[in-house]
Amino acid sequence: MTCRSTRLISHRELNTLTIAHIDCDAFYASVEKRDDPSLRGKAVIVGGGQRGVVAACCYVARIKGIRSAMPMFEARRRCPDAVVISPNMEKYRLAGKAVRALMMETTPLIEPISIDEAFLDLSGTEKLHKASPAQTLIKLIKRIECEVGVSASVGLSYNKFLAKVASDLDKPRGFSVIGVDEATEFLTDKPVGLLWGVGAVLQKNLARDGIERIGQLRRFEESELVKRYGVIGQRLYAFCRGRDSRSIEPRSETKSISAETTFKSDLSDRDELLNIVWQLSEKVSLRLKQASYACGGLTLKLKRSNFKQISRSRLLSRSTQMAEEIYRNARELLLPEIKNRPFRLIGVGATRLCSPDNADLPDLLDPSRQSRADIERAMDAVRDRFGDAAIVKGRSFKTPK
Repeated sequence: MTCRSTRLISHRELNTLTIAHIDCDAFYASVEKRDDPSLRGKAVIVGGGQRGVVAACCYVARIKGIRSAMPMFEARRRCPDAVVISPNMEKYRLAGKAVRALMMETTPLIEPISIDEAFLDLSGTEKLHKASPAQTLIKLIKRIECEVGVSASVGLSYNKFLAKVASDLDKPRGFSVIGVDEATEFLTDKPVGLLWGVGAVLQKNLARDGIERIGQLRRFEESELVKRYGVIGQRLYAFCRGRDSRSIEPRSETKSISAETTFKSDLSDRDELLNIVWQLSEKVSLRLKQASYACGGLTLKLKRSNFKQISRSRLLSRSTQMAEEIYRNARELLLPEIKNRPFRLIGVGATRLCSPDNADLPDLLDPSRQSRADIERAMDAVRDRFGDAAIVKGRSFKTPK
């Protein structure tokens, strides 16, 4: 093997399969270890605060039982020696962008799933790269390691469902293959939770009917599965047989842009909560502008001290990119919910994303809207030249007690 790897792959369909799923290994933590060699070999958790959650963790931490979305207090209890690092989303975004650029040099048929993973269709790339899709993927992963500084795992198959399953089989730095001839047998004894779209509730319903393994689904006709479980029954029928008709969609659009924060202690004070909503509105506004989007809808996410989640949303009368407009609408959604009740998390999300070309136009019913937009654009120009802290609104100086 020219790659000189000690992990060799042999599969009779290796040179004919073209659908791949690439997933960077413990991406956030890997980027941190890349930038700080002293962290190598240590348990690293990306997250923060006693009341936050684990955003990501390395494989050393996973051995200790740490996992994404675990409360930080539990993660610290399980692994008190772990190095905890606050997330640096801009750094991760740049690393993800570099990975995506290397993917684009490999094939234009890429469907991004998140900042660090995507589906790739390598059909017809043999002449371009003078290699089979499998060989091309090996070269791509090598480039990601050398040029970006993080490792990734690959799943190669004949459809998206099985490519995604394969990429999880041998992490980290894995390369797994599921071919046509073996797919049905491979799936037979696997738990139904392996199927895309089968969450905890559906697993419980399936178990109630005596279905815990994928192979058990093959006892039923498609019509019966649909009758029992609804539309997802069609997917169950196809996936349990290794079938997936979904094509790779290169133009997977962003559906929302959001920002949220978890408090160090529960908050119920109206002014403190409004100040935080303003800060989140500014973040969402900046992200909309950077991504060249405007929004036609807004969502407010609240989590009570008892972890009960509340979501409120509305359509906007005019699409906007402006922090002031986002804040005004988020404020109206928040005020009826406060009632001196304590909250542990607030999030603001921009939805119904659209082109910014027709956003923030003059409104005869709101004459001051144009003035607010002009002021914010002027502030943006100052920040672009002198930095984000060069000019701020007065309400930004209000800090939580």
